[in-house]
Amino acid sequence: MLISTMNDLPGYEITEVLGEVFGVTVRSRNVGAQLGAGLKSLVGGELKGMTKNLANSRQEVVDRMVGEATAKGGDAVIAFRFDTSEMGGTWTEICAYGTAVRTKRTS
Repeated sequence: MLISTMNDLPGYEITEVLGEVFGVTVRSRNVGAQLGAGLKSLVGGELKGMTKNLANSRQEVVDRMVGEATAKGGDAVIAFRFDTSEMGGTWTEICAYGTAVRTKRTS
């Protein structure tokens, strides 16, 4: 599956636009992680557990988006983006989205 933040794919012709596709997850942080992050923020530095969780979550939503694009018959996603928002102070929504398309190689 080709995934691009651009609206076109050099070397490919977009033969069909299949529509928007999404991958979403909502994660909550446990109390221990929140306390640890709070203490770490006092002294500074990377929150490695949070970084790992975010990286895993992003991969999960990309996989879900690709699954939706594949189910629609797509072989690429263009105009790909991530969106993240806080919900209720302890929940984080992570969304990957774009437009599923069918392509044909031109070169």
